[in-house]
Amino acid sequence: MDCVCDCSDYSNGQANAILFNILSRGESTQNEMNYKRVPQTCHCEKRRKVCLKTPNETCQVASDVLVKTMHFMKSLPAFQQLPPKDQLSLLQNCWAPLFILGLAQDRVRFEVDDIPAPSMLKRILLNNQETMNSDQEQPTMAGVQTLKACLKKFWSLDLSPKEYAYLKGTVIFNPDVPGLKASLFIEGLQYEAQHALKEVLVPLHPEDRGRFARILLAASTLKTITPSLITELFFRPVIGQTDLLDLLVDMLFSR
Repeated sequence: MDCVCDCSDYSNGQANAILFNILSRGESTQNEMNYKRVPQTCHCEKRRKVCLKTPNETCQVASDVLVKTMHFMKSLPAFQQLPPKDQLSLLQNCWAPLFILGLAQDRVRFEVDDIPAPSMLKRILLNNQETMNSDQEQPTMAGVQTLKACLKKFWSLDLSPKEYAYLKGTVIFNPDVPGLKASLFIEGLQYEAQHALKEVLVPLHPEDRGRFARILLAASTLKTITPSLITELFFRPVIGQTDLLDLLVDMLFSR
C-alpha cells in the first residue's frame, strides 16, 4: 500500500490523482512494486498526530500538577497585590510555562501513540471541515518531542525546590506582557526573583558559576511549547470542549 504524505508538494499534483494512480499501477514493473513495499521516510514524520498512551493515569497526574501550579500563584502575596486585570494577563501568559516547570519538578513521564489518519472517504463526507479542525487541535510528534527535550534539560540541572520556586517567580512576573498597569512594579518583582535565584545558588552550588546562566537558558525553551499543545495533550480528554483558561481563572480568583 502506498504511503501518502500530506506535506509533500508532489502529493497535490498528478502523481497522487486517483485516476493517475489506477492507470499507473498497470504499467508498474514488479521491481517498482517491491520498492513501494519498502518503508520510506516521510518528510512529515514529526507532524504525525499523537495522543497519550495512558490518558487516564497521565491526565490525573497532569491535573494534580496544574492544581499545585495555581495554588503556588495564589500563595504569592505580591501577586495578590496586583490589579485583577494584571493578574489575569499574567495568568494567561505564564500558566503553560509554569505547568511545564511543575511537570519537570515532579518528574512526570509520559508516552504517546499515533492517531490514525482519517480516511479519504471521511474527508469527503465531512467536506474536509471537521477533519481539518481536528487536525489543527491534535498534538503532533514534533510538539511532544520539544516538550520532552525541555523537561530533560531541567532534569539534567536537577533543580532544588528553592530553585524551582524562584525560577517560577521570574516566569510569573513578566513585565513584557502587553497591557499591564503595574508593569514597573512587576519588573521589580521579576528582578527580585532573579536575584533570589542567583543568591540561593551560592550555598547550593558554590563552585558552579555558570549554573545561573544555564537555568535561564533552559527557561528560555519554555516559550517554544504552545499552550494549545499542553491543553490538547493533557486536558482535552478530561474537560472536553470547555475553555481551560476559564477554569484557570475560576481557580485563581476563587476564595
